[in-house]
Amino acid sequence: MGKTQITKKQNGQIIVVGDVFLCDEEGNEIPHGERFTLCGCGKSKKAPICDGSHKEPL
Repeated sequence: MGKTQITKKQNGQIIVVGDVFLCDEEGNEIPHGERFTLCGCGKSKKAPICDGSHKEPL
């Protein structure tokens, strides 16, 4: 497998593609797919994974 790619978008999301170990502060693994987006705005109800909440009207 190639290198893991992490891309920061202008609106805050962080796109991760590749093999990574994602965990919470206690070291518990957070399940995810081969490609996933981390929340950068703090509005996600599924944090740290982005759930699109940033698109909701104010």
